[in-house]
Amino acid sequence: MSTLAPRRLSTGDRLRVGAAGLHTRPMRVFLSSLGIAIGIAAMIAVVGISSSSRAELDAQLDALGTNLLSAQNGTTMMGEQAVLPLSAESMVGRIGPVTDVSAIGIVPDAKVYRSDKTPAAETKGIAAYAARTDLLETTATQLAHGTWLNNSTAQYPAVVLGAAAAERLGVSSPSPEIEILIGGRWFTVVGILEPSPLVPEIDTAALIGWPVAQEVLGFDGHATTLYARALPEQVESVQAVLGATANPEAPGEVDVAQPSDALEAQQAADQAFTALLLGIGAVALVVGGVGVANTMVISVLERRAEIGLRRSLGATRGQIRSQFLTESLMLSLLGGLAGVAIGGAVTVIYALTQDWAPVVPPWALGGGLGATLLVGCVAGLYPAARAARLSPTEALATP
Repeated sequence: MSTLAPRRLSTGDRLRVGAAGLHTRPMRVFLSSLGIAIGIAAMIAVVGISSSSRAELDAQLDALGTNLLSAQNGTTMMGEQAVLPLSAESMVGRIGPVTDVSAIGIVPDAKVYRSDKTPAAETKGIAAYAARTDLLETTATQLAHGTWLNNSTAQYPAVVLGAAAAERLGVSSPSPEIEILIGGRWFTVVGILEPSPLVPEIDTAALIGWPVAQEVLGFDGHATTLYARALPEQVESVQAVLGATANPEAPGEVDVAQPSDALEAQQAADQAFTALLLGIGAVALVVGGVGVANTMVISVLERRAEIGLRRSLGATRGQIRSQFLTESLMLSLLGGLAGVAIGGAVTVIYALTQDWAPVVPPWALGGGLGATLLVGCVAGLYPAARAARLSPTEALATP
């Protein structure tokens, strides 16, 4: 007498049986999948927000250029402030790969005040600088309001304020009626700058023309910082000779830097912080996996009679194991899909509030769902194996 082999469950059958098991316990399913959703949403949001931030920073670097170099007067061997030669600017301009050169020079003892009634101690951290008329072009700094200094206004008491300086002085827009006090002389505010990512020192500066600084405020004409644009492929070679060219007699007294390095360092720090947050998201994901495993174990205990009945009707251990493993995967997948949607939405909303282009890497979405399935598989293995080990008589005997 021949025996019939157990009928194999199709993929559709497994999905229907697994979905039926989830449908009978909606609240428990919701709470368990919520843990998975929180972990995945945290991971997607962290990756998405950091990617959007890096994309914005990369766009800024592309717009500003990474070929800007600066040479600043350092200190002497005696610890005193060094002085760049008067010819430093013209000598740097003779370096072959250098395309643009500009400079600023701090005007010592020229305090900046909003009015003559301001107490002398309240300088608000604003410094007065003499500036070349080609400063904005060389440093890729933009005007927010008004006009920049030109060959005419540079000879008169006109001033352009950096973004932070204007805010601290309470000046929101330039006007012929708005004047500030610099070194005891009144200067008319003719412009306000946008924040300068590559040259942050001018954000807190009051910038006046080179000629008027010499004639009115006793500026000695020595630049304190030079800015040089070089051919992109020659930046390193120019950087190597910039100090010696600016001050041949004492090259060690010149501090040479590439301002874009600070932004790139910031990007590296953001990446390290992102890794930390991803670790926190991974912990949340593991906690969600424990919740799924707990739900599936309880499900096996509550459904022993159902398991015994199915075994009595011919279901194999493999089919029982497949049923509960499918339930675990579906439970995790529900949480994963919700987490991906929530994380993506958080990224888009946050990026738009910062005026960034939202960026959610496809690998993050795929990785999030892959992690979800892995957690579901691991969390469901033990409950599925436990359910498969139950014998029909033992399961049916359970009250």
